[in-house]
Amino acid sequence: MRLRVVARVAALVSLAFVAAAPACTRKPGTASPTIRIAIGGPNQLVYLPTTLARELGFYNDEGLEVELDDFQGGSKALQSLLGGTSDVVSGFYDHTIQMAADGRELVAFVMMLRFPGLVLVTSPQKAAELTTIDGLRGRMVGVTSAGSSSQMFLTYLLHRHKVPVDAVSVTAIGSAATAIAAVEHGKVDAAWMADPSFTFVQHRNPTIRVLADLRDGAGVQEAFGAAAYPSAVLYAKGEWIRANRDSARRLSRAIVRTLEWMHGHSAEEVMAKTPKSFRGEDDAMFVDALKASMAMFSPDGLMPADGATLVHALLAESMEKVRSTPIDLAKTFTNELVRSDGTGDVRSR
Repeated sequence: MRLRVVARVAALVSLAFVAAAPACTRKPGTASPTIRIAIGGPNQLVYLPTTLARELGFYNDEGLEVELDDFQGGSKALQSLLGGTSDVVSGFYDHTIQMAADGRELVAFVMMLRFPGLVLVTSPQKAAELTTIDGLRGRMVGVTSAGSSSQMFLTYLLHRHKVPVDAVSVTAIGSAATAIAAVEHGKVDAAWMADPSFTFVQHRNPTIRVLADLRDGAGVQEAFGAAAYPSAVLYAKGEWIRANRDSARRLSRAIVRTLEWMHGHSAEEVMAKTPKSFRGEDDAMFVDALKASMAMFSPDGLMPADGATLVHALLAESMEKVRSTPIDLAKTFTNELVRSDGTGDVRSR
């Protein structure tokens, strides 16, 4: 199996203990720090660098022991972090801003995606009649999980197209197999999907209609009116980063090496290094998905200068909590752990 299953007893460790000892755990008999990474959805290309770094041996090169655990949506992965059963989240950057509005310090420290990589697509049964985002009024739309970035994107697009949010029903459909089933069986009228699931459904149902495509710059410009939108990152509690700065820096370096490797190799070569459990049985389809999505991966792991401002502006337009709360965006991310000299730090707040 791709994942190491975290023992149930670990989830029952008291939150008081977690708060008192934020440093990485260490496995008996090894000096390598173990970092528990919660992934915001199984087998999605938007989080591929987190898995690929393991397959390429880059975590080992950095002297890190890493456990990867999949969750059905970014909000579930966030809950794992807040509950103390994970150290780091492979999820979307906007969660750090949302949590800042609640007074919680979460810090993104390496960026994997410069575009969200999601596609808003109709079910095959509704493709002929559902042609625009305006047409979502009175419809059922699938998101990965309640409170996820996919739901936030939906809320923003509804606002932008002047569709009342309460005029659309929203349901959680997860990702990968569960999302595919919901779309193909018409359990939802439209849904957010990520590759390779979207490409898989499109291959089997070529008549489905794309309402928004956030896998490249043109699609993000059309949907958000922005040239880029920082998306999947690694983030953690500020206290964890301060207590484990060297481990966080080495983790950042492993991800940046992975991004550089991906951009230096063909889709076929990337596919060959991706576990079968991740890519599925149809290698050709997975290559097609990679080719359609490769533009979304950051070339260097750095948050762009205006990235946080763009994400905050989009969130504020659709979320009252973010709009009404003063937020110091500089405290929601750092580029210092990505920089080659490793200078700088996440300062004590």
